[in-house]
Amino acid sequence: MPPQRLKILTYNVHSCIGTDRRLDPERIAEVISVLKPDIIGLQELDVGRRRTGGTDQAHTIASFLAMEYHFHAALHVEEERYGDAILTALPTRMVKAGTLPSVGEQRGALWVEIEIGGQTLQVFNTHLGLRGIDRMAQMAILLGPDWLGAPDYRHAPRILIGDLNSTPMTRTYKTAAGLLRDSQLALGGRARATFPSRFPLLRLDHVFVSETVKVIDAAVVSTPLTRAASDHLPLVVTIEF
Repeated sequence: MPPQRLKILTYNVHSCIGTDRRLDPERIAEVISVLKPDIIGLQELDVGRRRTGGTDQAHTIASFLAMEYHFHAALHVEEERYGDAILTALPTRMVKAGTLPSVGEQRGALWVEIEIGGQTLQVFNTHLGLRGIDRMAQMAILLGPDWLGAPDYRHAPRILIGDLNSTPMTRTYKTAAGLLRDSQLALGGRARATFPSRFPLLRLDHVFVSETVKVIDAAVVSTPLTRAASDHLPLVVTIEF
């Protein structure tokens, strides 16, 4: 089969509240629309939360982009939900969604299988915790046999995307990099920070790929629009598998 080329986006949208304090899910959708990704991993989405007007942000953004989406609520209190989503217009099925071991704010992950050209790609999206001890426990679960290390998928094309709250100096990052490849380093260029969006200093948002996935391009997108829309910058990675 010929190789399939896809553009992947990971983006922490900060509940669609920009650095100018404006709440605007459609502005987030505009950022994404300009970049034209095929697969999108979003973190920090509000669904039905009073603090952001009760909007279903995952649905609003997906509708704007004419895409389907899978949402997982890491935090669910009564009718209010907060979590992560994967959006795409490609044929997709949810494989798994669940919580990760957490102290304090609950964290989670979701796994979808995406089909293109008769081939399938396993996509994992997550938002890890702020404490190093939590992140290590969460990453161990994600890389283990229930998620990325599942025996039936060990040799399948896989990508791990999300806000890992981990710079390259952390044990969490090094653990992931021991089994997967950092897309920003795959081409030998300079890796760029994603947070905070106005003056990026920390590389917290990542796309990791398995050995059967080829990285064609990787870029952190810094424009007046992206610097205003969220406190994180989007990371866009083009792959072939």
